[in-house]
Amino acid sequence: MTVSPFAIDMYLPSFDQIAEEMNTTSSRVSLSVASYFVGLAFGQIMYGPLLDRYGRRRPLNIGLIIFVIASLVCASANSIEALVLARFFQALGGCVAWVGAASMVRDFFPIQETPKIFSLLVLVLGVSPLIAPSLGGFIAVALGWRAIFIILAAIVVFILIVIAFFLPPAAGPDSSVRLHPIALLKTYTEIFRQPQFITYSLSGSLAFAALFAYVSGSPVIFMGLYDLDPRVFGLLFALISVGFIGASQLNILLVRHFRSDQIFKVVLSVQLVVGFLFVVASFWTLPVYLTVAFILVTMACVGMLNPNAAALALAPFNRNIGSASALSGCFQIGLASVVSTILGVFQDIELITFSVVMFLAALFASAVLWRGSKKFEVKMGGEPSSENALH
Repeated sequence: MTVSPFAIDMYLPSFDQIAEEMNTTSSRVSLSVASYFVGLAFGQIMYGPLLDRYGRRRPLNIGLIIFVIASLVCASANSIEALVLARFFQALGGCVAWVGAASMVRDFFPIQETPKIFSLLVLVLGVSPLIAPSLGGFIAVALGWRAIFIILAAIVVFILIVIAFFLPPAAGPDSSVRLHPIALLKTYTEIFRQPQFITYSLSGSLAFAALFAYVSGSPVIFMGLYDLDPRVFGLLFALISVGFIGASQLNILLVRHFRSDQIFKVVLSVQLVVGFLFVVASFWTLPVYLTVAFILVTMACVGMLNPNAAALALAPFNRNIGSASALSGCFQIGLASVVSTILGVFQDIELITFSVVMFLAALFASAVLWRGSKKFEVKMGGEPSSENALH
């Protein structure tokens, strides 16, 4: 689950170094984040049916090998255009881990347990922004930014070894899944028509887009606007991640007493209010600690929303779970790529631009939830799809 987050976060402190070497701006370098998100979105649509048709292991191996090759190409890039393109293919390979991990939650665990398991995945996911930028900042200073991509390739080679020897049997190949474009379109259309799926998938993805606005914009805001050292930025990034991780683990306690849909509604309302206050405050010159405070609360909300959205979106399905997970991921990352591109096209990202994008993410998410939740009664039922379910 950490493959793509590490690939996104680890090189963020080296934005200025890359911009200087390639004679461009940090905002232009952030387009390499956007291209990664585009690759994630397209790749998930591709891997979802493959994970259903051929089982989990074979697509995982192929995708991660592509990631290793693309990472080495990133390390040798000599122009921003080449880096942006290589990042697209890096994402196209690495996203199989993201989809595969989400699919295997339903393979191994009863549906009632999935909010807790997704919260634990968020904990693992949170290790990435806690460690990756700090590690990347020190690597960039000591060895240069190209070494970051070489280390990313080495990490994924290690993960391939772990998959080969330690991954337990998950859902096997399903020969009923057809890979013909028309059949795939029909499968995705059926998934798309499930009202609970589309409501929580879209609403959760819109709320989650605030995280990717933060990932894309924070290097420019903190190292550009506030002129922080790359190592300080890495430590600050790690601090904010604590809020993201802590909220996801708090969710494990909350789901014992409240329904996931209740938690989702309340936390999204908090994110909306905080986003509005951030926009209002951004019209003045904010000290760095207040900017950090607004972002910290927003990321805590995202950390709690994400596992509940994932569990609620996948709950209605007992088959085609890989495809449903992929479509949900496509929404999530597709919206993230739009947000990152919007920030990337600005030559100089201002705090007001940053805060407005984060607020709009919560506003649109609230609108989708309010509109969609009127059309269905929330379902939380079903059984694991794997004969090797872990209880």
